[in-house]
Amino acid sequence: MEQTLEAIYKDGVFKPLNPPEISEGQQVRLIVEVPPQLTPEELLELATQVYQGLSDKEIDDIEQIALDRRNLFRDRNRT
Repeated sequence: MEQTLEAIYKDGVFKPLNPPEISEGQQVRLIVEVPPQLTPEELLELATQVYQGLSDKEIDDIEQIALDRRNLFRDRNRT
């Protein structure tokens, strides 16, 4: 069985961010892949892609929703 887990290396130990689906004491093989670190310029480029193809009105609507923190954590299943 193969799983992909996100983990943090701290105090000499890999600590999974979510519990793995394995038995306690199970021996495993780890292949460590460090995600690429984006430069501030690369992050900015990704952020600008969010609005590509949207009208000014659509962008304004999205930004208003984001700024209205009352709606940020509301239960989406409620009416």
